[in-house]
Amino acid sequence: MSAIQLENVAKHWGESHALDGITFRAEPASFVVLLGPSGCGKSTTLRLIAGLDTPTSGTIRIGERDVTQLPPAERGISMVFQSYALFPHLTVAENIVFGLRVRKVADREARLARVASLLGLEALLQRKPAQLSGGQQQRVALGRAIIAETPVCLMDEPLSNLDAQLRGEMRREIRALQRRLGITMVYVTHDQTEAMTMADRVVLLRNGRIEQVGSPDELYAQPATAFTAGFIGAPPMNLMKLDGVTTGVRPEDMRIGGEGMEAKVESVEYLGADSLVAARAAGHSMLVRVPGHAKLAEGAAVRIAWHKDHEHHFDAQTGRRKT
Repeated sequence: MSAIQLENVAKHWGESHALDGITFRAEPASFVVLLGPSGCGKSTTLRLIAGLDTPTSGTIRIGERDVTQLPPAERGISMVFQSYALFPHLTVAENIVFGLRVRKVADREARLARVASLLGLEALLQRKPAQLSGGQQQRVALGRAIIAETPVCLMDEPLSNLDAQLRGEMRREIRALQRRLGITMVYVTHDQTEAMTMADRVVLLRNGRIEQVGSPDELYAQPATAFTAGFIGAPPMNLMKLDGVTTGVRPEDMRIGGEGMEAKVESVEYLGADSLVAARAAGHSMLVRVPGHAKLAEGAAVRIAWHKDHEHHFDAQTGRRKT
């Protein structure tokens, strides 16, 4: 098992700053998610850990070794890409053992049997990638990564090409696999649902800088900034400027009733167990999660209320959380 440590790592291309001095640590056998919107620097960070790019400044350590200038083959890592990167002319078995064959590893048949059993691929070993579903191709890509038996596995948005139901299944499989093998995993995604359901720690990035690092519960319950509050959650926190302070309230902590702010209903999304009511009040659009089927007409006048204990306050200029 190996820890991963980034210390003041920056990556610049001329005047463009993809990363601007980030520092974080992935503990041994932990699942760390790099999360953020497109262009925030998360894939660049993964490529730097992998050795596919070299940082402009800073230090990267894997275990006790400084790997900042080492090539990928000497870092003791495996990687799963968004595209799966399978060889179309090779069978599933040949794809999985390809790296072992190149390195002339002797026990590749025994390793293949273990990995195929672990991922439920025994019946597919002689098929070609074109004969597989998206989920099966993803399992093959995982198999190729874990058969190397490296202590670190990096994943770059591996589920983005799958449909919603299959993504949910694969999230559970990847997390269970990481725990079973005890490997250190760094996983890139823009999907905060993946981050919240899979991660031990989340590194939230914004414009090449770290916005907040913490457990999913910490980012959800105690967002350090208004950006974190507005990014984490499905749907995220409602943010309003009230009395010169940015005030945040989660949709599930709001209620529609006979008291509170006057508002006008803009739309209602019925989700089965509950509904999301979009309303406008005091110049702000907000979402309220209510149980069951909220039968409210568009344009209806309502009142929205919440308990003061559910408020989060952020500095209107800096966006930092106010104590």
